[in-house]
Amino acid sequence: MARRRPPVVHGFVLIDKPAGMTSHDAVYKLRKHFGEKRIGHAGTLDPDATGLLVIGVGNATRLFRFMENMDKTYSCEIVFGSTTNTLDDSGEVTATFKMTLPGIDEIRAVIAQKFTGNILQVPPMVSALKVDGKRLHELAREGIEIEREARPVRIDSFEVETTDDPMVIRATVRCGGGTYIRSLGADLGTALGGGAHIRTLRRHSSGPYSLDEASTLDDPVLMPINEAVRVMPVHVLNEQEIDDVLYGRVREAWEGDGPWAATNADGELIAVFELWKDRIAKPTVVFGGRG
Repeated sequence: MARRRPPVVHGFVLIDKPAGMTSHDAVYKLRKHFGEKRIGHAGTLDPDATGLLVIGVGNATRLFRFMENMDKTYSCEIVFGSTTNTLDDSGEVTATFKMTLPGIDEIRAVIAQKFTGNILQVPPMVSALKVDGKRLHELAREGIEIEREARPVRIDSFEVETTDDPMVIRATVRCGGGTYIRSLGADLGTALGGGAHIRTLRRHSSGPYSLDEASTLDDPVLMPINEAVRVMPVHVLNEQEIDDVLYGRVREAWEGDGPWAATNADGELIAVFELWKDRIAKPTVVFGGRG
């Protein structure tokens, strides 16, 4: 059996994903562009959603574990008066409601009371969440709906403003990882005495990365692998400390609770350390190298 060729292209790409393609479609296109098979994304975007998709190339994919729960910022429009089976405008209408929206200040009061801070949210059937090894959206396509347990999520801010349509408001949400914006719109519709779905969902930021830095799929910009650890404390290792890392030796932890990025004198990422036992730092992702 032929040995798998090790990855030779490494780094991160921030993509402004267009509507009409899955996150996997974007990954597939970049595999062809870079000639590299080992590419993945940190945080799925729905096909109809647009915006920031964080993609790792080569060894950068090993750092996804530190990106699983990055905070996000989204914008969307919430359409009141009807619900759909996908909770957005790509699905079929499941119910309509005769409802009149209260004033925007009253809507903001409901949001402040019920939809900010730490709340419980039921994942939608059209999500990528796995239950018994199968993703919910796969079950939904088979016409199967199962009971889902409410999960804790964090909403840092949920700002709304009016539009020219009295049954549509524009929303901007800053939230913790794992929050479903479609469910947030649907739940707000229920709280206001009817129903709602969302449209024009767009992701503006993910952790420290923003759309301002994003490139396109037609002209992707490969960023250094160090961009994955930009929010971590960085410590420069000497030659002996690099040797210790390559042998997997632990060391006394630096200040804080980690994780910590470690580089050589040239700024090349050598490893990421995590807290292990009593103030011991352990290299859990090691790249090696001496510049």
